[in-house]
Amino acid sequence: MAGETLSLFDEPPEYDLTPLGRKLAALASRNILVGTSSWKYEGWLGQIYSPERYTSRGKFSQKRFQAECLGEYAATFPIVCGDFSFYQFPSEEYWRRLFNSASRSLKYALKVPDEITVKMFPAQPRYGARAGQANPTFLDAMLFRNAFLDLLGPYREQVAVLIFEFGTFGKQIYQNVHEFVAQLDPFLGSLPVNFRYAVEVRNQEFLAPEYFACLRNHGVAHVFNAWTRMPEIAGQMQLPEVFTADFTVSRALLRKGRPYEEAVAKFAPYRQVLEPNHEVRQALRSLISRARDRAEPSYIFVNNRLEGNAPQTIEAILD
Repeated sequence: MAGETLSLFDEPPEYDLTPLGRKLAALASRNILVGTSSWKYEGWLGQIYSPERYTSRGKFSQKRFQAECLGEYAATFPIVCGDFSFYQFPSEEYWRRLFNSASRSLKYALKVPDEITVKMFPAQPRYGARAGQANPTFLDAMLFRNAFLDLLGPYREQVAVLIFEFGTFGKQIYQNVHEFVAQLDPFLGSLPVNFRYAVEVRNQEFLAPEYFACLRNHGVAHVFNAWTRMPEIAGQMQLPEVFTADFTVSRALLRKGRPYEEAVAKFAPYRQVLEPNHEVRQALRSLISRARDRAEPSYIFVNNRLEGNAPQTIEAILD
């Protein structure tokens, strides 16, 4: 799968119907897909979304918007990163509705549920009585196959990559990268080869030769992530052996040093760029150039929390 070029054009693509879409389509024709992290943002009305499409009886219908906006998203973007799957194992019916709600030309990067990637449940309300407890299904390959991969089978051609996001591990969980890799390596080795996989870590000290070698041995990509406690993407790109697969994945999420909650308070409801991050923009341009020069697939995602409005950030990167 890692060396296979996925078909982007099972049907005529929709993502060249807007000015930004035409720019993105030129990259997509070279298997460089740029999109956003999630898509249900009312702040994009009048930019990516047409308000009149979601009007019912003279009023804006949030329910209709939530259910139907992905179809309009696909008129501009060739790919979307689904954060929703991090919080659940979606049902067969959920997947059916999702993949039928937009053109088949739209590709998806999907985060693997945290039931697989969280080793100890954080002290957060949504975990209830499990907060602070060890997770018995951490890196459970059988559960991952049965509850996630098997249900995605019918939509494999629309799935560009599956992302394992590992939150920051404290020293009480892993003393060093060796302990993490010792568990990650056999898990990755057990995965079916008919999907692409990428790993995103939030521990700077894990960006070490042993981690990169593990990913490379299994054809898994390291996710170049802009995150509060991670080195800048440009810095990650300079690390030896950091490109671990024949495709690239990047997620530009937060300015370094800024907590997620602070970014939400500063930028919501995400109507416009409020704080350009030129360093991250240039790093993403470099990843795009590298992918183009090497003729390798690349999947790049921008989050509203980086600058305030992901579509405008993407347009600035392309300009």
